[in-house]
Amino acid sequence: MKSMERGELNEQIALQYLAAQGLKLVTSNYHSRYGEIDLIMLDKKMLVFIEVRYRRNNHFGGAAMSVTPDKQRKIAKTALQFIQRNKKTEWQCRFDVVAIGETETRWIKSAFDSPLA
Repeated sequence: MKSMERGELNEQIALQYLAAQGLKLVTSNYHSRYGEIDLIMLDKKMLVFIEVRYRRNNHFGGAAMSVTPDKQRKIAKTALQFIQRNKKTEWQCRFDVVAIGETETRWIKSAFDSPLA
C-alpha cells in the first residue's frame, strides 16, 4: 500500500473512531501555507485540531512521539489561520493526536499546547 493511500485509510479510521466518541467533523485535510491539519472536529463546543499518525511499531517512540515541536508549530499556525479565516475566535480549541498502530488506536486529548501561546 502506498503511503498516501495508507494516510487516507488511517484518517478514515481516526474519523470513524472519533465520530463514535461523539465528535463531529468540521473539515478534513485543511491546508494553509504552513502545513496541513488532518481532521478538524467539534467535541461539544470545543474545536479540536487532530493530527493522525501511523506507525507499524513503537520503535523510536511510536506514532505519538513523531509529532515533533516543529510539526506542532506548523499545526498551530495552520489552526490559527483556520480560526481567523472562519471567524471562530470565540471558540476554545485543543490539539489532539490519534496514534494508530498495528494493534491499537490511541486518542491523546490535549496532546500538546499551542506553541504560539
